[in-house]
Amino acid sequence: MTTPANTDSASPDRAQWADYAVLVVDDEEGLRSFLNRALSARGARVETAESAEAAAAVLADGHFDAIVLDIALPGKAGIEWLRELRAGAYSGDVILITAFADMDTAIDALRAGAADFILKPFRVDQILNSLQRCFERARLARENYVLRREVADLSGETGIVGSSQAMRQLYGLIKRVAPTPTTVLIQGESGVGKELAARALHGMSTRAERTFVPVNCAAVSPELIESELFGHVKGAFTGAADSRSGLFVYANGGTLFLDEIGELPLALQTKLLRALEEQRVRPVGSTKEVPVDVRVIAATNRDLQAEVAAGRFREDLYYRLEVLTLTIPPLRDRPDDIVPLAEHFNHQLAARIGLPPLDILPEVAARLAGYRWPGNARELRNFIERALILGHFPVDAEQDTVGGAKDMPLTLAEVEKRHILAVLRQCEGNKTRAAELLEVSRKTLERKCADWGVSL
Repeated sequence: MTTPANTDSASPDRAQWADYAVLVVDDEEGLRSFLNRALSARGARVETAESAEAAAAVLADGHFDAIVLDIALPGKAGIEWLRELRAGAYSGDVILITAFADMDTAIDALRAGAADFILKPFRVDQILNSLQRCFERARLARENYVLRREVADLSGETGIVGSSQAMRQLYGLIKRVAPTPTTVLIQGESGVGKELAARALHGMSTRAERTFVPVNCAAVSPELIESELFGHVKGAFTGAADSRSGLFVYANGGTLFLDEIGELPLALQTKLLRALEEQRVRPVGSTKEVPVDVRVIAATNRDLQAEVAAGRFREDLYYRLEVLTLTIPPLRDRPDDIVPLAEHFNHQLAARIGLPPLDILPEVAARLAGYRWPGNARELRNFIERALILGHFPVDAEQDTVGGAKDMPLTLAEVEKRHILAVLRQCEGNKTRAAELLEVSRKTLERKCADWGVSL
């Protein structure tokens, strides 16, 4: 038996790899046991298998960020199984180890998709350093996944801006609650900024350096929401071509924000309650549970007590969520915040679009403050964005001018500029897509942006 040399004399930090899982595949029981101890000592979740066939069964039941795989195995060889893993869309890193290798074997390993190739007998720090690089790539992959979700899901951005008494009380409560691990329920009408409050709770918490994962429960179909939250294994349902971690795993160590939680199906509410209480999730189709460390913040624009009374929301889940409730008042109940919020959006959006901010004259401010804004901050933000694109404040619902409508009409060149910049923003800066929508060449689009001094 080949035993690694233990050169890692420093006491390991048990929380160092707490967010990661490793599968060790080797036919030597002593080596499996040694690596299990070394990696578990750093907090990693470790599973072992003595063959590729046994490893495939373990992998089918859960997610692993990295696999340490011996080339010479009984039955299916390590490189052969690695090729099958890559063909099956396994995206984690694989470190190949072997006692017998030449240059051709190393080349075959890298071509098959190995992240690293280590010869036995190896030093412990070789494996640890290689795994550290694997985990860093896994961390970046998680963050990129979450970022793609945010770009796809978020329709806009609001800011917690205002000095009204209600907002000062809200700030104080967020500041007091943020450092605790307490589950928080945020209530308020659509558009008041519930997600921003959730981000503030995360940003002022001890989890601020970890991931904030938002999910709109109303935007995911009832058939897919369980897989979205808890993950699934390959073959769990039609279309599940490979195993995938859920958002609880992506949020491990951080915060999971469940927006519109009142839309969750009753059957899933039971599973969510179990996940909150046990801090463990079971992927769809799996027989094993995955431990997670996640703070959950939920939000709703519904009256959950009424939903409980109507039998549409579980009472036990409601009481588990409302350990502490934050209520964000609608914009009409805090008129003193309307103009400061409008100024905030005016400068924020102007910088993003690449246009000068508008002057909010006293008569305009008075009209803004006097409107009820049924869509709350989101409606105000969209109103300001339209005004920036038009170059003046548009007509309100009563066909009366909010301000600036008597300005001189825009030139054709200015209308073209504003339209192109609006399309670019809609395409999130993707010039190729914007050029297609505008039916111009990308080169023409880039030339116009350069002439305007706009960098996107």
